[in-house]
Amino acid sequence: MENTVKNYLTNLVSTIQSLKIEEFTNVASVLREARSKGKRIFIFGNGGSGSTATHFACDINKGVSYGKKERFRVICLNDNIPTLLAYSNDVGYDVVFKEQLENFVEQGDIVIGISGSGNSKNVLSAMELAKEKLAITIGITGFMGGKLKEITDYSINANFNDMQISEDIHMIWVHIMMKCFENDL
Repeated sequence: MENTVKNYLTNLVSTIQSLKIEEFTNVASVLREARSKGKRIFIFGNGGSGSTATHFACDINKGVSYGKKERFRVICLNDNIPTLLAYSNDVGYDVVFKEQLENFVEQGDIVIGISGSGNSKNVLSAMELAKEKLAITIGITGFMGGKLKEITDYSINANFNDMQISEDIHMIWVHIMMKCFENDL
């Protein structure tokens, strides 16, 4: 067990050290501009990535908006369970994010998809719609980034072949974004 812990921590530290700081600062700049223009930020993902999306929405909507004149407008598409279930049952799971975006996304809004593999069909179809609607797209990925990394305008990639390491990096991204914004305004 000791080796498992040591190997995990070694791999996590190595992955953190390989991250590109400019990816984080670019995304922070895009989000800051969205806030100043009153644009909406949509975020979503499956499984653990969905939990990260919910955590991001909470941290940004409350953690760095409460009491501020300018506020972020983050909407997590994972959080309306009846809507997810209705689309899954009646249409198909591949459209659960795309169909919600179809109702709301406008030019200049931000659309953030989180996918460890970067190849989740429902995340990719939502991103394709976002691009059609001229939204700004951000992919948060692991492994090599998959198709999501290729098709988005901005990307944060935890380039390591382990889902848990990738998810750890995604949560670090959430908290770095909070730190970037907590002293604004």
